[in-house]
Amino acid sequence: MKLERACTRRNFISQSAAVGAGALAATNLAAAADKKASPIKIGLVGCGGRGTGACRQALLADPGAKLVAMADMFSDRLEGSLERLQVLPAITDRIEVPEKKRFVGFEAFDKLLASGVDVVLLATPPHFRPAHLEKAVTAGVHVFAEKPVAVDGPGIRSVLASCQLAKKKKLSVVSGLCLRYSYGFQELVRRLQDGAIGDILSLQANDYRGSIWYKERQPDWTDMHYQMRNWYYYTWLSGDFNVEQHVHFLDVCSWAKGAYPVKAIGMGGRHVRTEKKYGNIFDHHSIVYEYADGARLYSNTRQMKGCKSNLSAEVQGSAGRARFSERRNGVTLDAKGKDLWVYRGENNDVYQTEHDELFASIRSGQPINNGEYMAKSTLLAIMGRMATYTGQEITWDMALNSKEVLGPEKYEWGPAPTVRIAMPGLTKFI
Repeated sequence: MKLERACTRRNFISQSAAVGAGALAATNLAAAADKKASPIKIGLVGCGGRGTGACRQALLADPGAKLVAMADMFSDRLEGSLERLQVLPAITDRIEVPEKKRFVGFEAFDKLLASGVDVVLLATPPHFRPAHLEKAVTAGVHVFAEKPVAVDGPGIRSVLASCQLAKKKKLSVVSGLCLRYSYGFQELVRRLQDGAIGDILSLQANDYRGSIWYKERQPDWTDMHYQMRNWYYYTWLSGDFNVEQHVHFLDVCSWAKGAYPVKAIGMGGRHVRTEKKYGNIFDHHSIVYEYADGARLYSNTRQMKGCKSNLSAEVQGSAGRARFSERRNGVTLDAKGKDLWVYRGENNDVYQTEHDELFASIRSGQPINNGEYMAKSTLLAIMGRMATYTGQEITWDMALNSKEVLGPEKYEWGPAPTVRIAMPGLTKFI
């Protein structure tokens, strides 16, 4: 179970070959046997590595699923994604995306939605998630929403409203917070909530990883082209990596706790991301969250080359400790240095399982709605970023009701939002 695996052509094909037959057999056998099952028409929105991977998993989840439309800001990304999908034997005969259903640019999503789809896979930069979710639900379309689902407070409020509407319309909304679909993590959370380590006193979320990709500027790119190609480095597009990436283990901690914090204070900055090309995101965040009962969540994340990696969460209780880790045998309970329990069950592919459950819910007419936790866990991460950017204590209500809207007033291939690097103590909460 590896988070955010690189999606090169080579490992994409090898991963697909490994899971193809098994995943198809492990999903809905009844549907697989029924060759006349009505098709589920998929629209892929955002054709990067994660979107392409999500589309592969969606097609493997249901033998009646078909990819019928694609949308992206850039034609080369769309065509590259389509090429990678078309070479996979397990799904190639269910990829039916003619030229007229390959949509590019800022209007691409609206055109895809109007083309006739049953489910959309939302995998664009997170800035666009609230608007896309609202439009999809309004149109009566099921949704897979990659994490995170917003970059600011107004976006979170929009997502919460859209997910309430989805419930009324009996639409499935499945979140890309994939660790919620880990069998090992699910079992450990059940044990914690049954009191396996007593009262939960503190939690720790760790996400230490190396540096990431960067796209060199091309002569014909406008400022907006450049920022969109390098979306990860701009807070208005990604939310900063405390939101875009660290949200996974922040989500695990509040899932284990069964509650969300009421306030946060923290620090962060740019030790190694000092060049202009790194936009305005930080390279480290350290945040202390506090729950209503006084328990604390210690959140630490960094992205620096050459440093030790650690992707995990720990929970300290009055009678022991729990650990959530992606490594094998890394889901454990212990007390006084001795193991109380180690998960030995199936280490399922969480990326596949979330799609298996989404498509099974569509077939059964029993919708899944992950809306509340995907919105609240994203807000948890945004609250932390607000604390590190401003240097102030930020409460849950402050973050939720914030009036700060990140992004341009209009979308066009010209000027881009001004790049301002946060200065704690000077940057104001809005």
